[in-house]
Amino acid sequence: MSAVSDFALEFLGVTCTFRASDGAASYPAVADTNLRVRAGEFVSVVGPTGCGKSTLLNIGAGLLAPSSGEVRVFGKALAGINARAGYMFQADALMPWRSAIGNVMVGLQYHGVTDAQARAQAWLDRVGLGEFGDRSPHQLSGGMRKRTALAQTLALDPDIILMDEPFSALDVQTRQLMEDEVLDLWAAKKKAVLFITHDLDEAIAMSDRVVVLSAGPATRPIGEFEIDLPRPRNVAEVRTQPRFVELHTQIWNVLRDEVLKGYQQQLRKAA
Repeated sequence: MSAVSDFALEFLGVTCTFRASDGAASYPAVADTNLRVRAGEFVSVVGPTGCGKSTLLNIGAGLLAPSSGEVRVFGKALAGINARAGYMFQADALMPWRSAIGNVMVGLQYHGVTDAQARAQAWLDRVGLGEFGDRSPHQLSGGMRKRTALAQTLALDPDIILMDEPFSALDVQTRQLMEDEVLDLWAAKKKAVLFITHDLDEAIAMSDRVVVLSAGPATRPIGEFEIDLPRPRNVAEVRTQPRFVELHTQIWNVLRDEVLKGYQQQLRKAA
């Protein structure tokens, strides 16, 4: 067992229950969950739709307080917002009235960074948008907006990167380019990453470890898989390797029943 200091982010016995406004009912979104992410480790979380993946990420960001249990950041109990984490949302959080460089600068300016514009420009260069800094978000393609959001997240050099299905709305080709880009940037500094995705192929191709969550309510981890594919990886090429196919089969055997449970639950809600 690794020492506590080896872990960037820990969920220890975390439960999160949402209560109705009238107080008459409650919904246990996450129950008794233990999950650890080591410093420099890329961990993906997969599970059925509506199982509580984003809730878990919001708890790690400090946007939600657990009903019970504890979150630790580099060994210290988290109280309030996780200042050592950057959060990349499923829908980009770009401000429409700011240019691309203005959006990348916003966090730097908030933290009083004196060379905010130079640092923002450097990050736009790194994600291939160096010549598009003056463009408004509506003038950028979906992939360019995601690159801008990625630069916005990484510009503050967070020790932990939280990503909530950031590429789900992109076409397949652009998605693979963004996946490779994230892996290249991650490899350069090896930050801790907690990555939420519905796509099992994406999870295996990018991660050091994949965690499977049960169907909700009261979701919890039911399987963890070490991804022993060699790095560096190209996400398109790695999917043709026999070991990738073996890992996909192993993980899907655990995930399949939970996906079916989740699907049946969604049908009952719609009825």
